[in-house]
Amino acid sequence: RDRSPSRGLGDVYKRQAKGYEVLSQEANQDVKLQNDQIDNMVSQGVKALIVVAEDGDAVVTSVDKAADAGVKVIAYDRLIKTPKIAGYISFNNQEVGRQQADGVMKALGIEAWDASANGPAKVVMLGGSPTDNNAILFRKGQMDVVQPLVDAGKVEIVADQWVDNWDPANASKLMENILTAQQNKIDAVVASNDGTGLGALTSMKAQGLAGKVPISGQDATADGCNSIVKGELTVSILKDIRNLGPLSVDMADKLIKGEAITNLKEYTMADLTNDPAKTGNVNALFLPVEQVNKDNAFDLCVKNGFQKYDDVYRDIPEDQRPPKP
Repeated sequence: RDRSPSRGLGDVYKRQAKGYEVLSQEANQDVKLQNDQIDNMVSQGVKALIVVAEDGDAVVTSVDKAADAGVKVIAYDRLIKTPKIAGYISFNNQEVGRQQADGVMKALGIEAWDASANGPAKVVMLGGSPTDNNAILFRKGQMDVVQPLVDAGKVEIVADQWVDNWDPANASKLMENILTAQQNKIDAVVASNDGTGLGALTSMKAQGLAGKVPISGQDATADGCNSIVKGELTVSILKDIRNLGPLSVDMADKLIKGEAITNLKEYTMADLTNDPAKTGNVNALFLPVEQVNKDNAFDLCVKNGFQKYDDVYRDIPEDQRPPKP
């Protein structure tokens, strides 16, 4: 099983009681290495692979060979763009994008925005890594919300950028350039995860815009939640990755045993990739997502143990914190 760190696959190791020997390797953003690792695992006789794709296109080479050899391949969180995968488990990534844009637009007060008096709201779109299919789906969901506002004359997209490797430093540099080009006159930022949102915020903070210009994130990370309760990041999207690991292992177990998996739904590859040229169908399970903001961060992310109280409320004065759960 190949994995990237911090994506909930630690649960795999807790499932060794199912009787399987678990192999694990990390490709660390090296596409060729990931293909070589998968080929090597297949040669060792693995029955199933749970793969967090470094690149959903490039990994198809080894995944197709694995599937042709009878290995059950599950795409974990990131889609592998071949109908030969046995299953795909993730979150509703288009809904993630919709919720990001919705949270930002509500914080901006777009319903009451007077475009005739103020002109359209100047919005920055910061996409994720262009090699991550999820980033494409986040953008599709974001535009479900933003495009009608553009069409209505309430919003103008003044910058549209993608952040290579989801790198916060890249996001910070992009935002610095955008602010220079726009003379700091932006009204909202739809960023695609906490890392890129917080990276952008470093450049916004330098111009006195942090906490004044709504900006989104994703993953409800400890740093993201801390920024939210400080009033800087506006909204993040909770995807409780603790649920992915156990479900993916259960799926692999059933696939190996030839048992029916009743909670999967069939999707076309064209819909999953937002690319009409893609053919074939994929069985997928999508888990729900929730908006996290300053009002509900404690209830959604701290009380249930998703994030640690001391991490979320660090640097917050004692008298401004909720009681420890």
